[in-house]
Amino acid sequence: MTRSLSLRAIIACAIASAVGCASAPPVSRPRPGPPPATLPAQPAAPAPGDGLPALRPVDPASLPGWQADRLDGLGAAIVRQCTMRTPPGPWPKLCAEFAALPRPAPDAMPRPDALRGWLVSRFEAWPLRDARGGTEGLLTGYYEPLLTGSRTRESARQAPLYARPADLLTIDLSGVEPRLAGMRLRGRLQGSRVVPYHSRADIETALPITGSELLWVDDPVDAFFLEIQGSGRVRLRDGSVLRVGYADQNGHPYRAIGRSLVERGALRADEVSAPTIRRWLREHPTQAAEVMRTNPSMVFFRELPTPPAAPPGEPEAGPPGSLGVPLTAQRSLAVDRSVVPLATLVWLDTVHPVDGRPLQRAMAAQDTGGAIAGSIRADYFWGFGAEAERAAGEMRHRARMWMLWPRGEAPPAPAPPPAPPR
Repeated sequence: MTRSLSLRAIIACAIASAVGCASAPPVSRPRPGPPPATLPAQPAAPAPGDGLPALRPVDPASLPGWQADRLDGLGAAIVRQCTMRTPPGPWPKLCAEFAALPRPAPDAMPRPDALRGWLVSRFEAWPLRDARGGTEGLLTGYYEPLLTGSRTRESARQAPLYARPADLLTIDLSGVEPRLAGMRLRGRLQGSRVVPYHSRADIETALPITGSELLWVDDPVDAFFLEIQGSGRVRLRDGSVLRVGYADQNGHPYRAIGRSLVERGALRADEVSAPTIRRWLREHPTQAAEVMRTNPSMVFFRELPTPPAAPPGEPEAGPPGSLGVPLTAQRSLAVDRSVVPLATLVWLDTVHPVDGRPLQRAMAAQDTGGAIAGSIRADYFWGFGAEAERAAGEMRHRARMWMLWPRGEAPPAPAPPPAPPR
């Protein structure tokens, strides 16, 4: 039975963060899987009630692995956010300083020694910690996949990538309640009522949005995982490649199908990862559609323009992140923007998901995700290609993070959670 939502119920529901009532872009990138790999043991966090000492910044040069990071690609990530009309926070001034750094040629990135010296002299490193004082959180990964397909349907086995349907309503709730800034309600009109939008199962079985297909891709499993990544590339029959990215979402909460497979006894909890889920779906094609429909959330896409060419010797531009600039492979990070402001530089201390070596490097907070929430929580953008796919699929690791903030200035405090409805 379809339920209508009163405005009062919508606001109360959103303030309380009830599942399915409100959601904010961009696409969630949950990473179901085994317990995250750990870093070397750290001191125990204080128990609740012990009180937490005030945070103190440290010198960037004292960060773990500071000298080992060659900083390749970081300049490109900074350039991309400095090309914004008005870079956020302290970056208008920082961008002017970055542009003045010595470089071997006018169109080249700053010399690594000059960039490292600027980071040390201009920034302090503020450790991130959770409410208990713990300094480790969860790091996952995402990447830009390559699919094959066509602009028109060529076979019954193909799956559609839908553009944003014309009847999808997206309501910015901040105009009704300031505490809901950044939250949006999605639904559709049914007569004079706003009702929840169609779920994945409804869209795939009742076909209510036929005609909204953007592209048809050859592998339904690849299409499903593209929604989790949020953007990707599609190679057409003539060899041309299109880039597609997140346009909107149907408003339903994401439910990890790894959980569904565990509940069905198809996989053990410690077996769940992107590769094992893909393999199970392909080995059980008659059950795959039913399992994927246990996730009611569906993402809609748009065709992306061709990104600008990368500076000489720098990584190519990735899909646009929430900051509105192209992501940079292994230098862009998705964060909880209520904790880490977008465009902030972040020092990351974790381990490589494939070879287990230390992974310690400077990143730029240029993206967000619906599942990326918490004081020490991030999603690492690996880029494009088979190696990126493997690393992203296997990354579920403990990590420590520091915000690099201009010296002498305290970073903004994390935004408080919405107050409960009265």
